Amino acid sequence: MNSDSNSKSAQFAEAGRFIIKLGEAAHAYGSTAARLEAFLSRLTKTLGYHGVFRSTPTDIVFAFQEDEDQPQQTHLATMPGTGQELAKLAQVGELVDAVEAGTTSISEASNRLDEIDKLADPWGGAATAVSYALCGTGIAVLLSGSWWDVLVSALLSLVVYGMVEMAGRFGARTAEWLPLSTAFVAGFLAVATKVLVPEVNIGLVTLAAILVLIPGFSISVGVVELVSRHVVSGSANLMTGLVYLAKQFAGAWLGVGVARLLWPISTAAVGTAVDRQWLWLFMPLLIAGLCVVFQTSRKDFLWAFLGGAIAYGGTLLGSAIAGANLGNLFGTILAVAFANVWAAKTGRPTSIVLLPAIILLVSGSIGFRGLASMATGQTALGEQQFLQMFVVALTIAAGLLVGNTLVRPKATL
Repeated sequence: MNSDSNSKSAQFAEAGRFIIKLGEAAHAYGSTAARLEAFLSRLTKTLGYHGVFRSTPTDIVFAFQEDEDQPQQTHLATMPGTGQELAKLAQVGELVDAVEAGTTSISEASNRLDEIDKLADPWGGAATAVSYALCGTGIAVLLSGSWWDVLVSALLSLVVYGMVEMAGRFGARTAEWLPLSTAFVAGFLAVATKVLVPEVNIGLVTLAAILVLIPGFSISVGVVELVSRHVVSGSANLMTGLVYLAKQFAGAWLGVGVARLLWPISTAAVGTAVDRQWLWLFMPLLIAGLCVVFQTSRKDFLWAFLGGAIAYGGTLLGSAIAGANLGNLFGTILAVAFANVWAAKTGRPTSIVLLPAIILLVSGSIGFRGLASMATGQTALGEQQFLQMFVVALTIAAGLLVGNTLVRPKATL
């Protein structure tokens, strides 16, 4: 009897350690709070135990019970922040499916988590660098930039990628300076380029260069979580995004200001905007670039690309019917419905196809332009753009709620 009790306690302890390890991994690879909590609850129930979980961008609270009449055991894990490595997130989802099916033991799954963490990025450094450039050129065309703006945006995006790679090698302290330093360098080089090419739009190329790092997704997720009553996580995501955005603006403002002290700036008008027909080429490149930036696996790449295309197509359709805000709402609804159907059919994490799609719709760039407008004395325009950022975030939140109502989501990462 005592031996059976000790064996059950050992199994419960092993399951608890695995769930903690799994939660930390999924959080690091990009799972949102609501999805992570639902996923861990499902897994714990499948293993025959009781669990309650609370996730925020900086920590996860785990609470386990072997039986309902037993005291609860809690564990607090401090996290460095949420990453975006969708290929690893997909492998974690597959691993848990194997555990739930009984084809993989908990000890084997725990070892596999260590292996997943050490896996190289699916696309490699060269492809990721190109994807940064594709994102920069795509947003430059979307914002009505000239051909010079497109070229400069691509080059500055490559510089930003190099800084991101260097920051990853030097540790967390360097990463904390990344929003300030990348924006400073982008703004400085934008002014330096305008000295040589007067047609360059300084604000546009600076924004395009740091587009991948702009925290629009964090701000939108924060609003969504607040609407979904995840108050702690939502507030943390919202404030984290706003602080990150402020650091980027400060860096760009300083970079432009320092460069202006060194070189006189031409007052020549910016170049002629690229014909809007070119969006048919550059938008697919932008979507493909986002899929690579977020390390979508080759197996899921076409599905993630299709999710982004559906979101953008829905945005165009909604905007044509009743304006930009309805466009964001309609695009989000279609993207969420597609992601939920895909996840139900494949059993893979919804985030794989949903994250790149939502990034196309997020509002961080609007907030950045709002801060820039206020800094140049255009207070009314700046306030309007900054407030529009929250309007867009709210429409995305509404789209997520409607989409999840139309097609009920499976508890995936």
